[in-house]
Amino acid sequence: MSLAVQRDTTLRVICADLPAPPLFWKDENGYRHGYETDVARLLASKLGLETELVYQNWAEFYPALDANQGDILLCGQGISDYRKSLADFTQPYAVFDEAVMILRGDQVRTPADLVGKRVGAIANSLNMALAESFTDCITVPFAGDSDDVMGDMVKALRAGKIDAFVDDDVALVPLAEEADLAIAFTAPTQNEWGIAIKKGQPAWLARVNQALSEVKASGELKQLWQKWMPTLRYPF
Repeated sequence: MSLAVQRDTTLRVICADLPAPPLFWKDENGYRHGYETDVARLLASKLGLETELVYQNWAEFYPALDANQGDILLCGQGISDYRKSLADFTQPYAVFDEAVMILRGDQVRTPADLVGKRVGAIANSLNMALAESFTDCITVPFAGDSDDVMGDMVKALRAGKIDAFVDDDVALVPLAEEADLAIAFTAPTQNEWGIAIKKGQPAWLARVNQALSEVKASGELKQLWQKWMPTLRYPF
Protein backbone atom coordinates (compact mmCIF):
# COMPACT_ATOMS: atom_id res chain seq x y z
CA MET A 1 0.00 0.00 0.00
CA SER A 2 1.40 3.41 -0.94
CA LEU A 3 1.96 6.17 1.60
CA ALA A 4 -0.65 8.33 -0.13
CA VAL A 5 -3.29 5.59 0.07
CA GLN A 6 -2.54 4.95 3.75
CA ARG A 7 -3.05 8.62 4.52
CA ASP A 8 -6.51 8.43 2.95
CA THR A 9 -7.57 6.30 5.91
CA THR A 10 -5.02 6.28 8.74
CA LEU A 11 -2.62 8.62 10.51
CA ARG A 12 0.31 6.50 11.71
CA VAL A 13 1.84 8.14 14.77
CA ILE A 14 5.34 7.13 15.85
CA CYS A 15 5.64 7.20 19.64
CA ALA A 16 7.14 5.36 22.61
CA ASP A 17 5.40 2.53 24.44
CA LEU A 18 6.30 3.51 27.99
CA PRO A 19 4.53 5.21 30.90
CA ALA A 20 5.09 8.98 31.03
CA PRO A 21 1.98 10.56 32.54
CA PRO A 22 0.40 13.01 31.93
CA LEU A 23 1.78 12.81 28.39
CA PHE A 24 1.06 9.16 27.63
CA TRP A 25 0.51 5.80 29.32
CA LYS A 26 -1.65 2.68 28.99
CA ASP A 27 -4.28 1.44 31.39
CA GLU A 28 -4.72 -2.21 32.40
CA ASN A 29 -6.76 -2.83 29.25
CA GLY A 30 -4.04 -1.48 26.97
CA TYR A 31 -5.86 1.76 26.12
CA ARG A 32 -3.49 4.72 25.76
CA HIS A 33 -4.25 7.94 27.61
CA GLY A 34 -2.58 11.33 27.99
CA TYR A 35 -2.10 14.73 26.43
CA GLU A 36 0.08 13.69 23.49
CA THR A 37 -2.15 10.72 22.72
CA ASP A 38 -5.23 12.92 22.68
CA VAL A 39 -3.45 15.52 20.53
CA ALA A 40 -2.67 12.79 17.99
CA ARG A 41 -6.29 11.60 17.97
CA LEU A 42 -7.60 15.16 17.68
CA LEU A 43 -5.34 15.96 14.73
CA ALA A 44 -6.25 12.70 13.02
CA SER A 45 -9.92 13.62 13.39
CA LYS A 46 -9.30 17.05 11.86
CA LEU A 47 -7.48 15.36 8.97
CA GLY A 48 -10.35 12.92 8.47
CA LEU A 49 -8.20 9.94 9.43
CA GLU A 50 -8.16 7.11 11.94
CA THR A 51 -5.28 6.95 14.44
CA GLU A 52 -2.72 4.14 14.47
CA LEU A 53 0.03 4.22 17.10
CA VAL A 54 3.37 2.89 15.86
CA TYR A 55 5.55 2.07 18.86
CA GLN A 56 9.31 2.51 18.59
CA ASN A 57 12.20 2.81 21.02
CA TRP A 58 13.38 6.39 21.43
CA ALA A 59 16.57 5.77 19.44
CA GLU A 60 14.55 4.43 16.49
CA PHE A 61 12.18 7.39 16.12
CA TYR A 62 13.90 9.12 13.21
CA PRO A 63 15.04 5.98 11.36
CA ALA A 64 11.41 4.78 11.51
CA LEU A 65 10.18 8.13 10.20
CA ASP A 66 12.72 8.04 7.36
CA ALA A 67 11.67 4.48 6.52
CA ASN A 68 8.02 5.58 6.15
CA GLN A 69 6.92 3.44 9.09
CA GLY A 70 4.85 6.37 10.31
CA ASP A 71 3.37 9.60 8.97
CA ILE A 72 4.30 11.77 11.94
CA LEU A 73 6.45 11.54 15.05
CA LEU A 74 4.57 12.91 18.04
CA CYS A 75 6.39 11.98 21.23
CA GLY A 76 8.24 14.48 23.41
CA GLN A 77 10.31 16.06 20.66
CA GLY A 78 11.64 19.41 21.78
CA ILE A 79 12.55 21.33 18.63
CA SER A 80 16.34 21.67 18.38
CA ASP A 81 18.81 22.42 15.61
CA TYR A 82 19.99 18.81 15.77
CA ARG A 83 16.49 17.39 15.38
CA LYS A 84 15.73 19.86 12.58
CA SER A 85 18.63 18.26 10.71
CA LEU A 86 16.75 14.94 10.92
CA ALA A 87 13.19 16.04 10.11
CA ASP A 88 10.93 19.02 9.50
CA PHE A 89 8.80 20.29 12.37
CA THR A 90 5.36 21.77 12.76
CA GLN A 91 4.56 24.74 14.90
CA PRO A 92 4.64 23.79 18.61
CA TYR A 93 1.79 21.96 20.31
CA ALA A 94 3.38 22.30 23.78
CA VAL A 95 5.97 24.37 25.65
CA PHE A 96 7.70 23.05 28.77
CA ASP A 97 10.47 23.93 31.19
CA GLU A 98 13.08 21.39 32.25
CA ALA A 99 13.93 20.01 35.67
CA VAL A 100 16.63 18.02 37.45
CA MET A 101 15.67 14.87 39.36
CA ILE A 102 17.65 13.59 42.35
CA LEU A 103 17.22 11.13 45.18
CA ARG A 104 15.23 12.68 47.99
CA GLY A 105 17.56 14.01 50.65
CA ASP A 106 20.41 14.89 48.28
CA GLN A 107 21.57 18.47 48.74
CA VAL A 108 21.27 19.71 45.16
CA ARG A 109 19.39 22.98 44.76
CA THR A 110 21.20 24.84 41.96
CA PRO A 111 23.44 24.00 38.97
CA ALA A 112 26.46 24.89 41.13
CA ASP A 113 25.64 21.90 43.34
CA LEU A 114 26.18 19.56 40.36
CA VAL A 115 29.92 20.23 40.04
CA GLY A 116 31.67 16.87 39.76
CA LYS A 117 28.37 14.97 39.73
CA ARG A 118 27.14 12.56 37.06
CA VAL A 119 24.08 13.97 35.30
CA GLY A 120 22.08 11.83 32.89
CA ALA A 121 19.85 12.82 29.98
CA ILE A 122 18.65 11.37 26.68
CA ALA A 123 21.43 11.63 24.10
CA ASN A 124 21.15 14.46 21.55
CA SER A 125 18.15 15.97 23.35
CA LEU A 126 17.48 19.47 24.63
CA ASN A 127 17.69 17.90 28.09
CA MET A 128 21.27 16.85 27.33
CA ALA A 129 22.04 20.34 26.04
CA LEU A 130 20.91 21.72 29.40
CA ALA A 131 23.00 19.15 31.29
CA GLU A 132 26.02 20.11 29.20
CA SER A 133 25.51 23.74 30.23
CA PHE A 134 26.06 22.90 33.92
CA THR A 135 29.64 23.81 34.77
CA ASP A 136 31.97 20.89 35.54
CA CYS A 137 29.35 18.19 35.82
CA ILE A 138 29.88 14.80 34.14
CA THR A 139 27.18 14.18 31.54
CA VAL A 140 25.93 10.63 31.03
CA PRO A 141 23.97 10.09 27.79
CA PHE A 142 21.18 7.51 27.61
CA ALA A 143 20.77 6.22 24.06
CA GLY A 144 17.07 5.44 24.27
CA ASP A 145 17.48 2.03 22.66
CA SER A 146 15.52 0.21 25.37
CA ASP A 147 11.76 -0.01 25.86
CA ASP A 148 11.79 2.61 28.64
CA VAL A 149 14.53 5.24 28.61
CA MET A 150 12.91 7.18 31.47
CA GLY A 151 12.84 4.01 33.53
CA ASP A 152 16.50 3.43 32.66
CA MET A 153 17.45 6.83 34.08
CA VAL A 154 15.42 6.29 37.24
CA LYS A 155 17.05 2.88 37.76
CA ALA A 156 20.52 4.36 37.23
CA LEU A 157 19.77 7.11 39.75
CA ARG A 158 18.54 4.62 42.34
CA ALA A 159 21.53 2.34 41.72
CA GLY A 160 24.00 5.19 42.24
CA LYS A 161 25.25 5.07 38.65
CA ILE A 162 24.27 8.72 38.18
CA ASP A 163 23.64 11.49 40.71
CA ALA A 164 20.86 13.29 38.84
CA PHE A 165 19.12 13.42 35.49
CA VAL A 166 17.44 16.07 33.37
CA ASP A 167 14.06 15.80 31.71
CA ASP A 168 11.07 18.01 31.04
CA ASP A 169 9.23 19.17 34.13
CA VAL A 170 5.91 17.76 32.95
CA ALA A 171 7.36 14.24 33.03
CA LEU A 172 9.20 14.62 36.34
CA VAL A 173 6.40 16.09 38.47
CA PRO A 174 4.55 12.73 38.68
CA LEU A 175 7.82 10.90 39.43
CA ALA A 176 8.52 13.29 42.31
CA GLU A 177 5.50 11.82 44.08
CA GLU A 178 7.53 8.65 44.69
CA ALA A 179 9.01 8.47 48.18
CA ASP A 180 12.67 8.37 47.16
CA LEU A 181 12.67 10.88 44.27
CA ALA A 182 12.62 14.68 44.24
CA ILE A 183 13.00 17.59 41.84
CA ALA A 184 16.15 19.52 42.73
CA PHE A 185 15.31 22.61 40.68
CA THR A 186 13.53 23.71 37.52
CA ALA A 187 15.16 25.60 34.65
CA PRO A 188 12.80 28.04 32.87
CA THR A 189 13.87 26.97 29.37
CA GLN A 190 10.40 27.08 27.74
CA ASN A 191 11.29 24.43 25.17
CA GLU A 192 8.87 24.18 22.26
CA TRP A 193 7.70 20.68 21.30
CA GLY A 194 6.72 19.99 17.71
CA ILE A 195 5.55 17.18 15.47
CA ALA A 196 8.29 15.75 13.26
CA ILE A 197 7.59 15.11 9.56
CA LYS A 198 9.93 13.32 7.17
CA LYS A 199 11.90 15.84 5.13
CA GLY A 200 10.83 16.57 1.57
CA GLN A 201 7.07 16.58 2.19
CA PRO A 202 6.07 20.27 2.24
CA ALA A 203 2.43 19.65 1.34
CA TRP A 204 2.01 17.09 4.14
CA LEU A 205 3.79 19.39 6.61
CA ALA A 206 1.45 22.24 5.63
CA ARG A 207 -1.59 19.98 6.05
CA VAL A 208 -0.60 18.92 9.57
CA ASN A 209 0.26 22.52 10.47
CA GLN A 210 -3.16 23.65 9.25
CA ALA A 211 -4.88 21.04 11.43
CA LEU A 212 -2.81 22.19 14.40
CA SER A 213 -3.71 25.82 13.74
CA GLU A 214 -7.38 24.87 13.63
CA VAL A 215 -7.36 23.11 17.01
CA LYS A 216 -5.54 26.06 18.56
CA ALA A 217 -8.04 28.54 17.14
CA SER A 218 -11.05 26.46 18.19
CA GLY A 219 -9.84 26.09 21.77
CA GLU A 220 -9.75 22.29 21.48
CA LEU A 221 -6.01 22.11 22.14
CA LYS A 222 -6.43 24.28 25.23
CA GLN A 223 -9.16 21.95 26.48
CA LEU A 224 -6.81 18.96 26.21
CA TRP A 225 -4.03 20.87 27.97
CA GLN A 226 -6.30 21.81 30.86
CA LYS A 227 -7.70 18.27 31.05
CA TRP A 228 -4.30 16.62 31.49
CA MET A 229 -2.12 19.41 32.91
CA PRO A 230 -4.42 21.77 34.84
CA THR A 231 -1.62 23.15 37.01
CA LEU A 232 0.52 24.26 34.04
CA ARG A 233 -0.16 27.52 32.21
CA TYR A 234 -1.46 26.99 28.67
CA PRO A 235 1.27 28.49 26.46
CA PHE A 236 -0.64 29.59 23.34
